[in-house]
Amino acid sequence: MAGNSAFLGGSVHDAAQRAADILAVLLPRAGNLLTTGSPAERDALVDVLLAHGEPSPLEISPAGLESLRRAASELRAVFTAPDVAAAAYLINELLAGRAHPPRLTTHGEASGWHLHVDSSDDAPWGEWFLTSSCLALAVLLAERQAPPGGICASAACGRPFVNVGRGSTRRYCSVACGTRERVTAHREASRRSPVKDP
Repeated sequence: MAGNSAFLGGSVHDAAQRAADILAVLLPRAGNLLTTGSPAERDALVDVLLAHGEPSPLEISPAGLESLRRAASELRAVFTAPDVAAAAYLINELLAGRAHPPRLTTHGEASGWHLHVDSSDDAPWGEWFLTSSCLALAVLLAERQAPPGGICASAACGRPFVNVGRGSTRRYCSVACGTRERVTAHREASRRSPVKDP
């Protein structure tokens, strides 16, 4: 059973950020040192879900973990979309045949009213994650008229991130990654440029 955390209980950004955080744990990338299927990976996933409002204790079976991994793999395409039209197309494709009519739920009064587009309050983890993430990413895309997320351009990182600002599209997941890449580029340029005699 999945999906007790509110989709709109916090914000659309929170739900989109949850998607990025789960992708960062479950998908291979330069900065992910977790072994697929390991207890450490499962613990990291549980930590993300708890941080985003899922109630403890969390029961995620091996099949549930695998369904989350498949959903994360499909969602990655939205984060790597080259432009807003491609991102919109991918979100529509992921929702087609998977999303159900929107419904409000409190999970038996365990939370405030919030929106779901999965099949039921007891939907499998992967179904809940894919549909709720697509819904959040779709709302962000419509609000910003820009891709809702991206993948950090730092070769040492590759972490998914959410675009929420109104400015230009981000290239890095954090200021730290952007700074590290600028410093590296500056050092490379300095190393290649000839040394001038005084």
